[in-house]
Amino acid sequence: MNMVGIASGLGNQEQGTVVKRHLGQRLVVFVSLALVMLAAVAALVLVRGIDRQISDVIHTHEVRNHARELTIALSEAESAQRGYLLTQDQSYLEPYQGAAAAIEMRLLSLTALTSGDAEQAARVRSISSEIVTKTAEMARTVALVQEQRGAEARVLIETGMGERLMDNLRLALEQFIGEENQKLFDRNREIDQSRRLLVGAIITALAGAVLLAYMLISRTQRQVSALAESKDRLLTENEVLEAHVLDRTHALQEAREHAERERQRVEALLQDANHRIGNSLATVSSLLGLQLLRSKSDEVRAALEAARSRVHAIASAHRRLRLGGDFETASADEFLDAVLEDIAATAGDSKNIRLAGDFDPIVVGARDATTLGILVGELVTNAVKHAFPGGRNGTITVTLKRDEAGVPTLRVLDDGVGISGEHLPGEGGLGSVIVRQLATQFGGEPHYERRSGGGLSVSVSLPGIEGARSPEGH
Repeated sequence: MNMVGIASGLGNQEQGTVVKRHLGQRLVVFVSLALVMLAAVAALVLVRGIDRQISDVIHTHEVRNHARELTIALSEAESAQRGYLLTQDQSYLEPYQGAAAAIEMRLLSLTALTSGDAEQAARVRSISSEIVTKTAEMARTVALVQEQRGAEARVLIETGMGERLMDNLRLALEQFIGEENQKLFDRNREIDQSRRLLVGAIITALAGAVLLAYMLISRTQRQVSALAESKDRLLTENEVLEAHVLDRTHALQEAREHAERERQRVEALLQDANHRIGNSLATVSSLLGLQLLRSKSDEVRAALEAARSRVHAIASAHRRLRLGGDFETASADEFLDAVLEDIAATAGDSKNIRLAGDFDPIVVGARDATTLGILVGELVTNAVKHAFPGGRNGTITVTLKRDEAGVPTLRVLDDGVGISGEHLPGEGGLGSVIVRQLATQFGGEPHYERRSGGGLSVSVSLPGIEGARSPEGH
């Protein structure tokens, strides 16, 4: 196994460890939250149990109080009834009547308090029936006394029925109160057991949450320490890498500066070579001009003039050539503008002729740029010589544009005298041959066309021009 595979395996293993660590931390957090929530729920249940216990105590206390007050009211009614029977004193009637009313009120309250418990309600109904019997017995004896029938009232009391009813009622009410106390005791015992269980659950949950939180904090501290150590190690490695990068940057800067000096030197050499070639050709053009002055034959003079113009065009193309940063291409718009300036400056018989150029910034190869300059020079020179005889004024327009298909096309238009006769240029003559040969190098051929307003239009498509592209693609 190679080092890359080992490193990849170690990286995967470390990544798996990190994922497991994160899952463990999340699990601890979730368990801690669950324990805290469990403690909160247990606390709520405990509070509700306490509230219920308090409610039970209050309810039982009210029931017992009403039961005792009912017993007291019965005893007071019986005492007032016996006192009235024995003494026939009217002062005993008022306490008797008050106690009887209290019995009725206490019985209704006790019935309402026990309505929610079926067993208690049944017991109260049983006691109520005995109380009704007892109160009826007391009311009967009081009525007999009021009717002056005391003897019958004493006979009724001597039967012992009223005393037995009273004893039964006291016993029933005491049992009722005892049962209430026992129920309260049982409920309190159950609630105390539940409270102990809930308190234990709360303590256990909180202890577990604290333990898990401590474990999580300890692990987090260890991770923070590990991260701090890793950070220190990374800082050290970063300083080493920065030093390496700085050294490499210095080396690259020196190499860039050296390459820039070499580029400038090569550019200077190329420019110097082009200038030397252009100057040499200009010297040849001057020599041809001197020979032209010494020649007597018109035919020779015409040939020498044509040769001198062509040599000068080639010299101008070399002198004006400015290569791009790659030393292999040039921008056609800058180069052709310079060529037109040279032609305008050197053509002695073109003072009344204006040269205009409109060129797209098409990038062409260095070799094709020179050929293109010669082609433009040949077409413009022919137009200067033939389109404006006798010092006529006019304009020669040179354009280099892409057509609808994206093919660069060179056009030379003049508004001169035009061509008379049926035959257009290009069908003979050295200039036409040169133009055709130069156009062929670019995969095209010249097309001559008379202009409706006078003059001539020459178009040459250049589909094979080397490096022809827009500056964005350069």
